[in-house]
Amino acid sequence: MNASPAGAVALGGTTALPSVAPVQPSWWLAEALTAEGRVPECPPLRGEVTADIAIVGGGYTGLWTALALKERKPDLNIAVIEADICGAGASGMNGGKAHGYWASLASMAALLGDERAFAVARAGTRAQDALRAFAQTCDRDVWWREGGSLRVSAAPAQDKKLAGYVAAAQKFGVPDVAVPISAREVQRHCASPVFRAGVYFPSAATVHPGRLVRALRAAALARGIRIYERTRMEGYDPGPTIRLRVAGGQILAREVVLATNAALVTQRGVREYMTVFSSYALMTEAAPQLLAQVWPAEMAISDLRMFVHYFRKTPDGRVLMGSGSGGVEAGLRRLLPGLAGVPVANAWGGAIDIASDHLPYFGTLPGTRVHFGCGYTGHGVNATYIGGQCLASIALGLKDEWSTLPLCTRERPRLPPEPFRFLGGNAIRWGIMSREAAEERGREGSAAARALAALPQVLGMKVGTR
Repeated sequence: MNASPAGAVALGGTTALPSVAPVQPSWWLAEALTAEGRVPECPPLRGEVTADIAIVGGGYTGLWTALALKERKPDLNIAVIEADICGAGASGMNGGKAHGYWASLASMAALLGDERAFAVARAGTRAQDALRAFAQTCDRDVWWREGGSLRVSAAPAQDKKLAGYVAAAQKFGVPDVAVPISAREVQRHCASPVFRAGVYFPSAATVHPGRLVRALRAAALARGIRIYERTRMEGYDPGPTIRLRVAGGQILAREVVLATNAALVTQRGVREYMTVFSSYALMTEAAPQLLAQVWPAEMAISDLRMFVHYFRKTPDGRVLMGSGSGGVEAGLRRLLPGLAGVPVANAWGGAIDIASDHLPYFGTLPGTRVHFGCGYTGHGVNATYIGGQCLASIALGLKDEWSTLPLCTRERPRLPPEPFRFLGGNAIRWGIMSREAAEERGREGSAAARALAALPQVLGMKVGTR
């Protein structure tokens, strides 16, 4: 399932082209590489090499997994391959919002039960602590800022969602993790004509995603982990020794970890539970003085759409805006019209892996020692640390607090087979987006849009990135 093209921006039923066309690399990665200086790429793999554990993917999941393995067993021989350069995928393109699972308590409890939902939320707190520690000790400025996160209603139809966050936190005895904010207080934090009341999550933070993934790369190399960039996996042959095939060579390994996120949608044993959306983001030019007037608070913000609009500030006075619905620039101008005169500096897009129940999953392909992690659903900065710990435990055969998390052990709902998944998913997506757009204009939306938008709840499915 794909989002509308980044070039198609819906504005009151018309279509307008964005002021800046999407390009690669993202602003984040380009800035990170400039800040890093003349750091040479790791050479591609040529010939045959051996490893105790081979990891496919040089983004957050792969690098956190490699570091977790090395921390637990320093003598392990670990090889990481990356099809491009480390950070060229989702890890260098996301919004850089780092938060755990306290905002997901209600939905996780309905899916997993109270005790297991609380275990996942606690794991998110451990991950947040670890991210902070890494940011403080990696000897690089990765723009770690702990301003919390604010979820706001941007239409009357979104108001009722706010109470659920607060009620869940109170039910679990952690009221401080979700603090209700009045409409007047919201306006003090960020002036917007469409923002209504909100809920504040104080544990959330922001980070420079490009600098973070490059810092992880540097940390892995410093610990003796071999990284081969510009090395794309062509396939693998399971067995007592797994043969990982790449152009121009191969790796012979005892265990393999597939950390390629959205690319795993083609893998049997994974594709039944995952689909892929397109997500787009933009970065404005710097306007620190104006931004200080319009948005004086440091907290990141998101609305309550199913295909959420999310935005955060940077230390140099820019705004990052992203959405799984396309029309990012239109969203920016509607939600933050006080920044109407600030031009867009850069825009980009990419695929995000959407799990059938909106929670990531870490496991092993049946009958193999090939392990995988995916399904971050656009919320991966915090969750990829959890993933690295889970995959390290799974690869080492450990039964511990990570490998026994519900993120590794739960039953997942299957998605419909193709072509029903694509056709039905796009129809439902259209219904949700049409209904939400109408609600933001004070209307109900068409009967067809309302019916299609309600279908996932009737069928017990989750659609969207929220």
